Amino acid sequence: MDSASLVMLVEIVDAGSISEAARRLKVTRANVSYHLKQLEASVGEELIRRTTRNLEPTELGLRLYEHGRVIKDSLDSAQETVASLDGTPRGRVRLSVPNGYGQLVMTAWLLEFKQRFPGVVLDVVFENRIQDLIRDEVDVAVRLLSEPPANLEWWDLGSVGIVACATPAFVQRRGLPSHPEELPQFPVVTASMLAKRLRVAAYRAEERIEVSLEPTLTSHNFLFLRDAIRADIGVGLVADYLVAEEIAAGAMVAALDQWRLSMFGDRVYLLTMPSRHRSGAITSLLEHLAERAGAASSSRAGSGAG
Repeated sequence: MDSASLVMLVEIVDAGSISEAARRLKVTRANVSYHLKQLEASVGEELIRRTTRNLEPTELGLRLYEHGRVIKDSLDSAQETVASLDGTPRGRVRLSVPNGYGQLVMTAWLLEFKQRFPGVVLDVVFENRIQDLIRDEVDVAVRLLSEPPANLEWWDLGSVGIVACATPAFVQRRGLPSHPEELPQFPVVTASMLAKRLRVAAYRAEERIEVSLEPTLTSHNFLFLRDAIRADIGVGLVADYLVAEEIAAGAMVAALDQWRLSMFGDRVYLLTMPSRHRSGAITSLLEHLAERAGAASSSRAGSGAG
């Protein structure tokens, strides 16, 4: 058994298939299969179990994978050290961010990061699903969740509230709900959900109410939702950052502001795989995002206190 074989095992597990591993490594499938068979022959056991959907490591395969991961991370770190002799982080970071939060909140943070660290190649993916960070080759993910996944390292970037709002024209024509239980009486515009019916929890002091809704319009695209609210389609149930400027300018009117509304999760988490040898590029991005989120949170708190 040698370190190259263990690193190859890591590539196969991360890729989820021998073909994908070969594509990423830019070698033939036969070459990858040969190295896997040689490693299995040297330990005398099967290391990869083939399922109907992908490949999964056996118990021994998983243990060797963990050793191989340490070796691969160390090699990557060594390569980055050579490339970063001038002290500037270099390398590639693949970042996955939610559509709305990524566009409206994080864009300025990410552009600022690129200005500070031009040697880091930043690959930003806008999506809302919770994916397998390893299989999708994602180094860092930002997600709105109720609580962070137990198998990942995470940083709490702060809370996101849900606002019920509509345009003044809609309010003049239809009014606004004065209590959460009145929401089903209105056409609702909100984010897409898995089930047909949406359950919204509302909190006020010790009181908790849960309301079931059938929205009139849903989408994963938050900018589209904001346009729909602007077009008087209905009462929006959307993230506070999406309509904060409109409400402040009087272009939208907020309702139920004595209640705290919750639908899918109320905190934003920065997620990454646990690693003892994290690259300087990834570390710099994690620190930058945590710093900018903290500053934004402090600014909101200061504004609220005034």
